[in-house]
Amino acid sequence: MNTFNHFWLPAPTNLILSSDDVHIWKIDLIQPESQLQLFRESLSSDEISRAERFYFPEHSQRFIAGRGSLRTILGSYLGVEPAQVEFEYQQRGKPILAAKFADSGLLFNLSHSQDLGLCGVSYQRLIGVDLEYLRPMSDLENLAKRFFLPSEYEVIKFLSNEQKQQVFFRYWTCKEAYLKATGDGLVQLEKIEVYLTPTAPAQLLLPGDWSLQELVPADNFAAAVVVANTGISFQFWQS
Repeated sequence: MNTFNHFWLPAPTNLILSSDDVHIWKIDLIQPESQLQLFRESLSSDEISRAERFYFPEHSQRFIAGRGSLRTILGSYLGVEPAQVEFEYQQRGKPILAAKFADSGLLFNLSHSQDLGLCGVSYQRLIGVDLEYLRPMSDLENLAKRFFLPSEYEVIKFLSNEQKQQVFFRYWTCKEAYLKATGDGLVQLEKIEVYLTPTAPAQLLLPGDWSLQELVPADNFAAAVVVANTGISFQFWQS
């Protein structure tokens, strides 16, 4: 599979995000207890309540690491402490920066799967990020038939079992990243047309001006970023 060549670099002290830049952050959700405690101290009361509602401790720890990292990342652009970052929530629960930060022009999207997270940050460009761990699924073909277009299902149907899994999740992340950028729900999944093959990068076959970039941030993961408009320069940071 052809993928975008990139290197995950340590972030510079002074982050500069121009209108043509999109920054992608890779987040390790497995953190030592000392770091988790620092992250927890930066969370709002509603975020702490959410963390405490998880049944399994590792799920709670991943949430804390993800939200704490998100606050740290956004705070570095805004010039504020992580605890000072404030969010509002759109109709489908998507977090956005509170109105007090509207002048910053920052838009972001966060996705996580297993022990890994990805955060995309842009300047005044709608952005969606999706990340999925490549896991065995016994009903994969049925899901593809239900949620994908007939032409997409036909691509998957004739692949080997290993290729089926990889291509299914490539389709899924591309579609989901677009829906996260637009704010639409999964009910629209089967209306998003994507062209790809096991050896060719994906393309969105949709009206409008969108950039789609597939990523492989780690072994056994698939990911995609969708950003409004073209002419984008991607930079990749390790949080």
